Amino acid sequence: ETAGILQELGALEQIGGVCDLRYSNQPAILERCTAGKITDAGNSMNPDIEKIIDMNPDAILLSPFENSGYGPIEKTGIPLVECADYMETSPLGRAEWIKLFGFLYGKETAADSLFSRIEQEYTDLQKQAQNSSETPSVFSEMKSGSAWYVPGGKSYMARIFADAGANYIWNRNQQSGSFPLSFEVVFDQAHDADFWLIKYYQDKDKTYNEIKKDYAPYANFKAFQKKNIYGCNTAKIPYYEEFPFHPERLLKDLIKIFHPELLPGYQPEYFTSLSE
Repeated sequence: ETAGILQELGALEQIGGVCDLRYSNQPAILERCTAGKITDAGNSMNPDIEKIIDMNPDAILLSPFENSGYGPIEKTGIPLVECADYMETSPLGRAEWIKLFGFLYGKETAADSLFSRIEQEYTDLQKQAQNSSETPSVFSEMKSGSAWYVPGGKSYMARIFADAGANYIWNRNQQSGSFPLSFEVVFDQAHDADFWLIKYYQDKDKTYNEIKKDYAPYANFKAFQKKNIYGCNTAKIPYYEEFPFHPERLLKDLIKIFHPELLPGYQPEYFTSLSE
């Protein structure tokens, strides 16, 4: 996700290496790796320390993990910059990390200008959503094994659902991260919700038939029966690369889904209606 915003700030040439390249949907990053201008430093959980040292970077940007160190990478002597943007509960608060990256890469003016545009558009869209008389209910994700991880009521996603003029089923929950529930509990509380949003990673886009084959009880949700499931296939769509620093794009998608009359002619970038 950081690489995407650095490209937007015009700092692409200052990226020496990246981890988890196989998950990247960014052509410019992949092209520079193929050309040998960006080093593939391997898996972020177990990076190639020798390659990192060979790069001789000024600093390493990484996401902090709670109650854990960074292993051998801490012993390289290279300064570590912890990017905890994912811990922000406000979409604009998370996007404001653009300013830090602008400072680190000498692109302060571009970063300030970009954030101002994002903030203005987000605020304008939020005001539009408040003009709707409807407040549809929404839930998200799917079960993984025996647990269904839903965004907490104080999470980034809960906030953006509210800003899009929707009633998130677990909006009274006090957690800022995701938390696990059983299918039975999710069904009990969300079976009558108007909309269901899912994210997944696979070659072909999911369909209603596939979801029913995955787990037959999914078909009992009202959102399934009313054909109000919207999916984002992150194998094809750069959702994770873009949404942290462009919440206005995700907000626009959600408003189009929940209140289509407010944005006539707009085609969602991330979430689209599932086919049969």
